[in-house]
Amino acid sequence: MKKLIYTIILVFTVGLFATPTFAASNADKKELTTEQQVQLQQIRQRVEEIRQMDKSELNRTEKKELKKELRSMEKQARAITGGGVYLSAGAIIIIILVLILIL
Repeated sequence: MKKLIYTIILVFTVGLFATPTFAASNADKKELTTEQQVQLQQIRQRVEEIRQMDKSELNRTEKKELKKELRSMEKQARAITGGGVYLSAGAIIIIILVLILIL
């Protein structure tokens, strides 16, 4: 029983520390065109404008609109830069279960 618990702890630990390592690798970065760089710069400028805004004077709907705008800009930036490979929680659970069954 101890061996099983140690194995599960090992799998979780490796899973937690391996994901940021793969995401931080610079080996597969692609070069951006000038058009993409300009678009990214515009997104950055708009985000800075939103950060510097006085949000205390905004009503609830305006704040929601700002959040939606920020999310859409984040999706655009990820699409331009190539994003990354992310695993859902369900996929991680399935992988862990398969590893438990194999071991």
